[in-house]
Amino acid sequence: MTRAELPLHRRTITISAYEEDDGAELSVEAELADVRPREDASAATVHRMVLAVRVRLADMVIVGADADMRTFPHAECPLIVPAFEGLVGLSVAAGFNRAIQGRFRGTSGCTHLYELARALGPAVVQAAISANARRRDSGRPSHGPRSTAGVLNSCHIWAPDGVGLRKLDAGWRPGEGPVPVPEVEAFEGR
Repeated sequence: MTRAELPLHRRTITISAYEEDDGAELSVEAELADVRPREDASAATVHRMVLAVRVRLADMVIVGADADMRTFPHAECPLIVPAFEGLVGLSVAAGFNRAIQGRFRGTSGCTHLYELARALGPAVVQAAISANARRRDSGRPSHGPRSTAGVLNSCHIWAPDGVGLRKLDAGWRPGEGPVPVPEVEAFEGR
């Protein structure tokens, strides 16, 4: 198989999360860019959209949401932007994907902003884990009973009987140690 030097299309999604209000909230910004490198420079960027949310860490609820279309193909595209304020009040924990499907999928939204909302959920959970580890390391209580509560049932590691919980119970703390985290036996008997 041969491949042309330049791709026909390139999509990038970048998500950045920051602590706000002394660690009580996260601000998370997701950006999507669709570029067609083979096109003229003036037409190469087809989509450039940003979805920003603020999440209260204590309960993982979105308390602020803002969508912005910076580059878009049709003059009417930005008309859907206000709909994404509907993220406010949603929990990023269990049921988030189902909730955003019902509100923003298909003709009720914009496929690109919907994809950003889908990508935000797991990124918020990862940022919350980091924020909780930072709180714990500084001697402050973390939000929630376990710093990994947001990842429970998200994959085979975090199944109720999975190795993630066994590692925690054996003394491992997220953010400590090498990556990948050693097998559970390395923590047993510490």
